[in-house]
Amino acid sequence: MTAETVKRAVMATAFFAALVGVWQLMVWSRRWSPVLLPSPGSVVEYLRSAIADGSLPEATLVTLRRLLVGYAIGVAIGLPLGLLSSAFRFVEDTMGVLALGLQTLPSVCWIPLALLWFGQTENAMLFVVVMGTTWSVMIATDTGARTIPRVYARAARTMGSEGLDRWIRVVLPASLPFLISGMKQGWAFAWRSLMAAEIYVTILSGFGLGQLLHYGRELNAMEQVIAIMLVIVVIGLLADKALFAPWERFLHRRWGTGEGVR
Repeated sequence: MTAETVKRAVMATAFFAALVGVWQLMVWSRRWSPVLLPSPGSVVEYLRSAIADGSLPEATLVTLRRLLVGYAIGVAIGLPLGLLSSAFRFVEDTMGVLALGLQTLPSVCWIPLALLWFGQTENAMLFVVVMGTTWSVMIATDTGARTIPRVYARAARTMGSEGLDRWIRVVLPASLPFLISGMKQGWAFAWRSLMAAEIYVTILSGFGLGQLLHYGRELNAMEQVIAIMLVIVVIGLLADKALFAPWERFLHRRWGTGEGVR
């Protein structure tokens, strides 16, 4: 661990400690009801009890399973569609335009359609997550494939690489920085889609974090609502640091693009 990493960790810790202090001062001021603004201690107590009785770990595993399955399907659909859109004008003028429109559609808009098609089932949640992931991955893949310098394709043809071989050995590797960015964006959209789906779709076979968030609101248990929101934020940060940040750093080094000017 470098000195710069330690310095950044200390600064982040101090910042969040200050936020918690301000939060506690707001509670002590008694300007808000405890129902609306619970103390940090009550939030920590809820986390402790939810971990002890197993409800929080179980809900986290259920949510992550749904997220990973839907995200994988969305990437598997969006990646080839993006490549096709970059290669064929007809696909760009049809599916490409459709993807641009559907990406702007809020994830919650898919829930009524999912409920009508699949009912209160796991498939309804899976459908919402896939719809939230596919289009951002497709657009990023299309953008990445189109921004590759033409000299790469010409050099590949000169060396006898054509068709599928050129796409696998030249186009995909050269567009990886855009693909990673698109997959990262798709992950964020998948998270939002799943939380919306879990709040509105009730499945008795498995409660996720979205259901715990919803029931906290129904019971006016604000400490539960804030605690689940914190858990969602932490999982998102861990996913970014563990899954996407290492790949981005590797690609910056591999392609010599650096990390930008700060």
